Amino acid sequence: MQHTQIAKILELIMLVCFGAAWPASILKSWKSRTAKGKSLFFLAIVVTGYLAGISKTLLLDGFGSFLLVAYTFNALMVSMDMALYFRNSSLDRLKDAGAARSE
Repeated sequence: MQHTQIAKILELIMLVCFGAAWPASILKSWKSRTAKGKSLFFLAIVVTGYLAGISKTLLLDGFGSFLLVAYTFNALMVSMDMALYFRNSSLDRLKDAGAARSE
């Protein structure tokens, strides 16, 4: 096996390991209904990294690369968590406004 193939397999393992954490984060965001404790800046950095990985994969390997699927899937999961961040921020504002009215 060539070194480039081994490097791609190791990169895929890294992406699978990182990607395994996102479903738990999405579920927590969905259930908690709050953006408290989440960082939009962090999510933006991570999705930017995945988009860079997609770009690198397209430039070097084209559309046939198995890495493209992993990068795209991870980017979509982070994007979903970002969407939930915005939903939850809106819910937080509504809760805060309701609490301020009842005081």
